[in-house]
Amino acid sequence: MRKLPLILLFLLAIPFVADAQCSMCKAVAESANDGGFGAGLNYGIMYLMLFPYLIISGIAYRLYRAKKAAK
Repeated sequence: MRKLPLILLFLLAIPFVADAQCSMCKAVAESANDGGFGAGLNYGIMYLMLFPYLIISGIAYRLYRAKKAAK
């Protein structure tokens, strides 16, 4: 149980490290407007990925607290 917060932190950090685009989409987006559009598109995709992770982690935290309170 002590490793659970560490695992959750790792899973939440994955979207910030990963590139959210496929290689072909990234190459096309970066070739337009000197790469500014590609970076904005990538940040937008990662921003949209953030909310499902927050919701799932919130549910997991509530379940963890409920299980801990039941003991």
